[in-house]
Amino acid sequence: MAAAAAFLALAAALPAHAQQNTYPSRPLRVVVFLPPGGAADVLARVMALKLGDLLGQIVVVDNRPGAGGVIGTSVVAKAAPDGHTILHSGITTHGIGPHIYTSLPYDPVKDFAPIILSATMPVFMMAHTQTPVKTVSEAVAFAKSKPNAVSWGSPGTGSAPHMVGELFKVVTGIPSAHIPYKGSGGGAPAFAAGEVQLFFDAVAGHQAFIKSGRVRALAVTSAARVAAYPDVPTMKEAGFGRVEGSVWYGFQAPAGTPQPIIARLNAESNRVLAMPEVKEKLLAVSIETAGGSPEAFAKFIRAELDRWGPVVKAAGVKVN
Repeated sequence: MAAAAAFLALAAALPAHAQQNTYPSRPLRVVVFLPPGGAADVLARVMALKLGDLLGQIVVVDNRPGAGGVIGTSVVAKAAPDGHTILHSGITTHGIGPHIYTSLPYDPVKDFAPIILSATMPVFMMAHTQTPVKTVSEAVAFAKSKPNAVSWGSPGTGSAPHMVGELFKVVTGIPSAHIPYKGSGGGAPAFAAGEVQLFFDAVAGHQAFIKSGRVRALAVTSAARVAAYPDVPTMKEAGFGRVEGSVWYGFQAPAGTPQPIIARLNAESNRVLAMPEVKEKLLAVSIETAGGSPEAFAKFIRAELDRWGPVVKAAGVKVN
């Protein structure tokens, strides 16, 4: 009996051990909770290409937008914890969203294993050039001169740009309406077409429209100016220092993913983020690479959840 029990125990352990030694055994899937075209998608595709080279397997980007990131996040929460399905999470899914949605089909902390904080981006405040607005102060005056006639867009309810916009609205008291879009891929062209007068977003999806002169960048919400846009002031320089916030993204696996697999994904992702060509390509769209350990990313997520709870409550944003 003892020998049989020992054999069964050994047999049960073999698959996990073999899996870790042969990982990855098939193509990987990176689930992006936003549609194609925005900063999250650009970052995921740049990383997936290089990560595939290092892992020796194809890494496929799977866009699963909808419900403020809940759809894509749910896919990964329910996936097999074998390292072949990864969530490209962000402040929307693991900083703000848990405070907005009254019920979620997953626990943002318990159901995921953090891998790495991949990048951060400041939020830009922009104005359509059909308006006379050229500065943040002029945007405030313009909105107050047209009570409830000015609208501002964001890449979606519960996104960091949305919350920054709500914070701006609270700080300035401007009478305006928020128009959420389905990611930057849908919001950027709509903004350029003049559907809204103002927009809060990471700049990646708007660059072509800024260069063509259809929209104008007014300020960034980071502590320092962005290298790609040296003439765009910070919100603090514009006189609105209380308006601060950044977009961030990172890889997470389903909870229960073996630690050796998490360690491998973290190590290879750090290698990708350190590549000069990757840094250069991402900085061109104002995406600043991050990196670090799984433990540091887990701590960062907990801090973001604590930080954004009071902001969401003050804005009164809730989705059933």
